[in-house]
Amino acid sequence: MKLVIGSDHGGYDMKLEVIEHLKARGFEVTDVGTDSPASCDYPVYAKKLTDVIKAGDADLGILICGTGIGMSMAANKEEGIRAALCHDVFSAEATRSHNNANVLCMGARVIGPGLALMIVDKFIDTPFSNDERHIRRLSYYAPVQ
Repeated sequence: MKLVIGSDHGGYDMKLEVIEHLKARGFEVTDVGTDSPASCDYPVYAKKLTDVIKAGDADLGILICGTGIGMSMAANKEEGIRAALCHDVFSAEATRSHNNANVLCMGARVIGPGLALMIVDKFIDTPFSNDERHIRRLSYYAPVQ
């Protein structure tokens, strides 16, 4: 599985921890930036990440900013992107299983790194259920791939 990750300055340190964790698990990870904790604009990195997914160069994405809210709003503007803001493990599992989310958004100022890594693992390890009711519900706004 190929993963892509991005952050703004608020999520920069957590992004580095998540990348290290994912690489230790053996995943191929593309980092679309930011490359420092200097102030920057989160929509730039949300767009870079969604472009990678839309091009088919990654299966799932992870976006991190201060709250996760801005990243999720920016990512969800892109066709074919189903970004979910998750600050607990249950939501990460449910959004993959029920919503077939392809981008996880988290807030580095909301949760700590230990919980973030558990959320990341659950998001990545949970498959879409392919249950008819979830497929039907997704068809209202996003084709299931």
